[in-house]
Amino acid sequence: MTRSQSRSAARLAAVQALYQLEMEAIAVAPLLHQFHEHRLGATIEGATYADAEQGFFDDVVKGVDARRGEIDALIAGKLAKDWSLERLDRPMRAILRAGTYELIARPDVPVASVISEYVDVAHAFYDKKESGFVNGLLDAVAKGARRSA
Repeated sequence: MTRSQSRSAARLAAVQALYQLEMEAIAVAPLLHQFHEHRLGATIEGATYADAEQGFFDDVVKGVDARRGEIDALIAGKLAKDWSLERLDRPMRAILRAGTYELIARPDVPVASVISEYVDVAHAFYDKKESGFVNGLLDAVAKGARRSA
């Protein structure tokens, strides 16, 4: 598996973990342990999950958790004035939070890669319209977070 594939798997797993974090209000450390032991690279109900880059997965999940207020403010600032972050469903919030975290905290990852990867993650959960929403919102965040974007 290439680094790109393991990072893609880490992003998808991070979105799933962030969703679970919001649903269950579980602490981050046991959640990471659960994913390390039972999800990343595991076979569940006959489906084999891709082996994810564990350090990258951990960074995204921990980073979103630690900087949630800042991340949520950035996302909310890019929503239409009649929309709020709470109005978005949990999977969408998880996708946008993870993508925003990478844009503000991972300058080693090119903007285009971050946006493309989270658009791909959105395709796993949504139709084309929602994927376009992810693209537009993360692009707007990137323009503010990375001046060279």
